[in-house]
Amino acid sequence: MITVTKIWLTEDAVWIRTSEGIEACEYFDNYPRLKYATREQRANYIADKYGINWPDVDEDLSFEGFFCQKKQTELQSLFINHPELNVSAIARRMGISQSLFAQYISGLKKPSKERMDAIYSTIHEIGSELLAIRMNG
Repeated sequence: MITVTKIWLTEDAVWIRTSEGIEACEYFDNYPRLKYATREQRANYIADKYGINWPDVDEDLSFEGFFCQKKQTELQSLFINHPELNVSAIARRMGISQSLFAQYISGLKKPSKERMDAIYSTIHEIGSELLAIRMNG
C-alpha cells in the first residue's frame, strides 16, 4: 500500500508525495471532469488512504494509479467519452463501493465478466429509463 504524505495542485496537475519521498502526478487533461472543473472544484477534494475524490465533479483517482503505466481500459474509455455518466451514482445503484468502481475504471482491478455485464446492464437500464421519459407538450 502506498502511503501519501502530501497532496498539492498545480495549474495542470494533481501531485502526491509518498512516505518514501517519491513524487508523481496526474494531469488534469487526462480526466475531462477535472480538465473542465473550476479551480474551486479542483480544490475541493477528499483524500483517504486509497486515493482522492472530487465530489463536485464526481472524479476519483487511486494513489496506485499515479504509479501505473497508463493504458486506457474499456471502462475508462466509456466514462471519458461520456462524462455525463455519474460514476458514483452508478456504483451506488449497483451496490458497490465508489473506490472499487474507480479501481475497475482505472484498471487497477479487473472486473469479472459477470461484473462487466452488470455494469453495462446498469448503464443500459439508465438509458432505457431516460428514453421512457415523456415531455408534456
